Amino acid sequence: MQVKIALFGITKEIIGSSKLKYELGENADVNNLLERLKADYPALQNLNSLLIAINDEYAQAEQVLSEQDEIALIPPVCGG
Repeated sequence: MQVKIALFGITKEIIGSSKLKYELGENADVNNLLERLKADYPALQNLNSLLIAINDEYAQAEQVLSEQDEIALIPPVCGG
């Protein structure tokens, strides 16, 4: 299945785009997505934390993905 991922902050810089179309196997979950992204974009491994939101809610690691999901990769934020 093909999913669409919105990228923000440093993840957008690492991947080089604000949106990414990404191919995953059927019944892939959030863990599978993160593992694949970190393998394809090794600089993502250097981030202290990396969250996934599915349909505007933080996702659990075991949450199964579908092509209709709105996925966002949320990098660590800092500010003051």
